[in-house]
Amino acid sequence: MNSPTQEILADRAGSILRLQLNRPAKKNALTSNMYATVADLLNAAAKDDEIRVVVLHGAGDSFTAGNDLEDFLKNPPKPGESTQERFVAALMNFQKPLIAAVRGVAVGSGTTMLTHCDFVYAAEKTRFQLPFINLAVVPELGSSYSIPESIGYIPAAELFLLGIPFNGRRAAELGMVTRVVPEDAVLATAMETARALAGKPAIALQASKRLLKRWSREHSESAIKVESEEFGARVRSDEAREAMNAFLEKRAPDFNKSKSAAQ
Repeated sequence: MNSPTQEILADRAGSILRLQLNRPAKKNALTSNMYATVADLLNAAAKDDEIRVVVLHGAGDSFTAGNDLEDFLKNPPKPGESTQERFVAALMNFQKPLIAAVRGVAVGSGTTMLTHCDFVYAAEKTRFQLPFINLAVVPELGSSYSIPESIGYIPAAELFLLGIPFNGRRAAELGMVTRVVPEDAVLATAMETARALAGKPAIALQASKRLLKRWSREHSESAIKVESEEFGARVRSDEAREAMNAFLEKRAPDFNKSKSAAQ
């Protein structure tokens, strides 16, 4: 399978497809085009009987810093037609095993996308963060349902409402990753699991994943719809513009200047 863009590299070895986020100079921050490309590759892999497992990882020293804010300011997502919605739909509809190898930073969507993976291997010093509140936006990719459902409301509120960073060990304590492994072994561990899964009976494996995901799917789809509408409104707000511009300008935001009010 050839890569349609140099920002996403697709490498197939036997029945395992490896997708690499490839903007190391930007800590693999995701643009609209990157979301769309990964969605297209996952949808194509879902239809390819020769592909049994997909491994997702980042180039350089990071998984992904989440949304590219400059791209976001130029192309704010609109409910019902955003590439982020295409991306999360591809994740949710992907019935084959999906494995993530995570190190460096996994911020925003770099953390929330992991809730749709079946296995997540992370380095202990990985910096996870759900900083949506700091950017005056709201959770996305169904995480307003999936994370509280998985770890409980109280710890989820700390992560979302304060937007504090946490490391791989804390992620493991919360049950957000499969296992913490040495940094230089993250991708190798993910590939070892991929090879083990590739040797399982494919139809039964996909059926088992369907059953495991079935009961949460309806709630996740509802959460994504509501999130998308709220996110689209928030990302266009004065608060969000001030927060994102302050981040890019490396200054503290001044929300007293914001004319936007909570709905």
